Amino acid sequence: MNHNISEMLSSTMEKMQKMVDVNTVVGAPVNVGGGVTIVPITKIHIGLGGGGTDFATKGALGSKKDPFGGGMGAGVSVDPVAFLVIKGDSVRMLPVAEPASTTVDRIVEQAPDLLDKLADFLDGRKPREEA
Repeated sequence: MNHNISEMLSSTMEKMQKMVDVNTVVGAPVNVGGGVTIVPITKIHIGLGGGGTDFATKGALGSKKDPFGGGMGAGVSVDPVAFLVIKGDSVRMLPVAEPASTTVDRIVEQAPDLLDKLADFLDGRKPREEA
């Protein structure tokens, strides 16, 4: 018996590959002027489903030629996660997600800014060399 299951799978996977590639996860950089470039970052969810049957009955096993029924389906969801903002040598990530709801989440979210402020403070306390 020659069923088209492999053709259905191949067709579904080809179409999904066209919809979702690495450029969907890490988007193309966008130059917004002033030396600032923004790169969108997304999260992708993929769902696949399929099924099939053979319609031959006990009494008609030899009378039907290649009886088969089947189907494939797929779903793709693309959700924005963050934007990388690049300006000169500085790179920042601006999350799109909901604000932090717990104290630990807030600390983790603010850690990069706190480290930058601490470094600036320590740099300001260093004695300057006179020329």
